[in-house]
Amino acid sequence: MPRALPDAAYLELLSRRAPAEAYDEPLARARASGAPPEELADLESGKLLALRIRAELEGRRRREAELTALIETVHDLAGLRDLDDVLRAIVQRARSLLGTEVAYMTLTDHERGDTYMRVTEGSVSARFQQLRLGMGEGLGGLVAQTARPYVTDDYPADERFRHTSPIDSAVGEEGLVAILGVPLLLGGREVIGVLYAADRRARVFEREQIALLGSFAAYAAVAIDNARLLGETRDALAELETANETMERASDVHDRLTELVLRGGDVTDVAGAVAEVLEGRVEFAEPVAASAQPAVERSRNGGYAVRDGDDWVTAVSAGGELLGALVLQGHPDLNPVDQRTFERAAMVTSLLLLARRSAGEAEQRVRGELLDELLDAARHDPRLLRDRAARLHADLDAPHVLLSARLDGQAGADAEESLGRQRLWAAASHLAATRRGLAAAREGGTVLLLPLSDADAAREGGAAPATPSRLAQDVAAQLGVAAGAPVTVGASATVPAPAAQPGAVAAAYPEARRCVDALRLLGRAGHGAAAEDFGFIGMLLTDSRDVGSFVRRTLGPVLDYDARRGTDLVATMEAYFACGMSPARAKDMLHVHVNTVAQRLERVARLLGDDWQSPERALETQLALRLHRLSGAVGG
Repeated sequence: MPRALPDAAYLELLSRRAPAEAYDEPLARARASGAPPEELADLESGKLLALRIRAELEGRRRREAELTALIETVHDLAGLRDLDDVLRAIVQRARSLLGTEVAYMTLTDHERGDTYMRVTEGSVSARFQQLRLGMGEGLGGLVAQTARPYVTDDYPADERFRHTSPIDSAVGEEGLVAILGVPLLLGGREVIGVLYAADRRARVFEREQIALLGSFAAYAAVAIDNARLLGETRDALAELETANETMERASDVHDRLTELVLRGGDVTDVAGAVAEVLEGRVEFAEPVAASAQPAVERSRNGGYAVRDGDDWVTAVSAGGELLGALVLQGHPDLNPVDQRTFERAAMVTSLLLLARRSAGEAEQRVRGELLDELLDAARHDPRLLRDRAARLHADLDAPHVLLSARLDGQAGADAEESLGRQRLWAAASHLAATRRGLAAAREGGTVLLLPLSDADAAREGGAAPATPSRLAQDVAAQLGVAAGAPVTVGASATVPAPAAQPGAVAAAYPEARRCVDALRLLGRAGHGAAAEDFGFIGMLLTDSRDVGSFVRRTLGPVLDYDARRGTDLVATMEAYFACGMSPARAKDMLHVHVNTVAQRLERVARLLGDDWQSPERALETQLALRLHRLSGAVGG
C-alpha cells in the first residue's frame, strides 16, 4: 500500500484549523514507524511550510475580523448625533477591538494648553478619571504634542516619557502597565485628543493592533468633529428659534402697549401685558416706595433696567422726576431683547402717568373752581350746579360735609413747606375724585366737600352711621399718610343738599376752620374732629348754638333710661355734684340710704362710661345738667 504524501497530512490540519502543536504529530508518527531520513526531512520541511501558511491564514482572518469590526464601529458612530454618546461609543469600541482591560480618551484644551480626561471605560480610580496631562508629559502628553502614536509594554519603567508625580500616581492607582496611545487627528494636522488602550499587565501591542487603533482613531476624530458641528448647528438653530420667539414677543408687547396708550389704559394694564409676555409677575411701585430702593436709583441714573437679586427693576421717570418703578419678580435671566421690552414698558408707563396727571390736573381745576364758587357766593342756579357736578360724577343733592385740612409739622425751610402743601393738595384732590366730592386750595390749606354716607363708615369697619366726626378722622389719617406729615382736619355740621342751598356751603366753612384751630389749641394737631367732639366747647364753634344737641350727646343714655324706667337718675346726679361729689352728703339731700346712691351712680357709670366723673367730662356733665334743668324750666 503506497504511503500518503507528507503535504496531505498538513493540508488536512490546515483545513480544520488545528492548533500549532498538532503539526508535530505527522513527524512524530513517522519517527515512531522508523521512516527513513529522507522522509523525515520532507515532513520537517512540510511542517514549517504549513505553519507559515497557518500563520498567514490566521493573520488574514484576524485582519478581516478587525476590519469587519472597524466597519461596523464606523457605521455605528455615523448613526450617533450627541457628542457624549459618540465619545462613549469610541472608547467602548476601542476597548473591544483590542481586547484590553481599560480604554480611555483625553481631549485637547486649547485655552489651558493641556489635555484632560474626557471618557473612560473599565477605569476604577477617581483620580485617574480626573487626570490632566500637560503637553509632552507622560505617554498621552507626548502623543498630543507630536501627533504620533506611542506604545509601552511597561509604562512605570519606561524612561522615554517625562514622568510627573500626578500622572504616575494616577496611573499607579489605576494599576496600568501596558499602554497604547494614538492621536485623534483632524485634517492630518490638528490634534483634538488622544485615544488609549491599556492593560494592567505587561503586554506587547503588535504593529497590526497599533495600525488598527490608529485607523479607528482617524474615523473617530471625524465622528467627534461631526458631532460637534451638529451640536453647534443645533445650538445655533435653538438660539435662532429663541431669538425669533423673543422678537415675536417684543413685537406683540409693542402692539399691546401701543393699544393701551391709544385706549387710555392704566399702569395695571401695562404691568399685566408685560407680565404675560415676559412670563413673570410685574408690579408697579409708587414713587415713595420706589425711591427707597437702591436698584431704582441705579436704574434711574443709568437709564436702563437693572437686576436686583432674582428680580429686574426699571425706573419710571420723566423730566428728572421719579414717577415710580416696574418690578419684574422671580425672573433672574432676562435676554437683551426682553430687557429692552421691559424698559419700553417703563416708558409707556411714564406716558400714561403723565397723561393721567394732566387729565387729573384739569379735573382738579374744575373741581376747585366749583367749590370756590360755592364758598364765595351764596346765590347759584341749582340746575347749573347739578349739571356741573354731574360732569364730575358728584351729587350735590346728597348730604355733604365741608372739611378744612391744614398741614402740621412742616415748620422750616420755605421750600419744604411749599412741597408739603403741594403733596397735601395732590392728596386732597385725589381723595375728592375717588369719593366723588370737590376740593380747593384756600388760605394755605385745603378745603374738601365730601358726601356723607354709610359707605364711608363701612369702609372704616364701623357699623354706626356715618358722621362728620368719623369722616374728619378718616380724612386726617389718609391725608397724613399721603402728605408724609400730620394733617389736622376740622369738619362742619352736615350740609343736607348743597345744590338746593348753595349758601350753606359758605356758612359751613368758618365752623370747619374753628374746629381746626380748636384741635391745634388743644394739642391734637394731626387729628380730625367735628364740633360734636368738643363737648360744650363745640357749642362755641358752631353758629347754631344747638343746646339740645349738646345735652343729648352728653346725657342721652341717662335721659332715655329715666324715661323708660320711671327713675330719676338725673336728680341723683344733680344732688351728687351739688354735694361736692360726696355720696354721703347726697343721701341726705335725696333722703335715701347711701347704698342707694352708690347703686344709682353705678348705673350712671354703666350708661355714660366709667370716666364720666373725670375732670373734663364732669364739667361737661354739670353744664349739661344745668342746661337740661333750664330748658325744662323755660319750657314749663
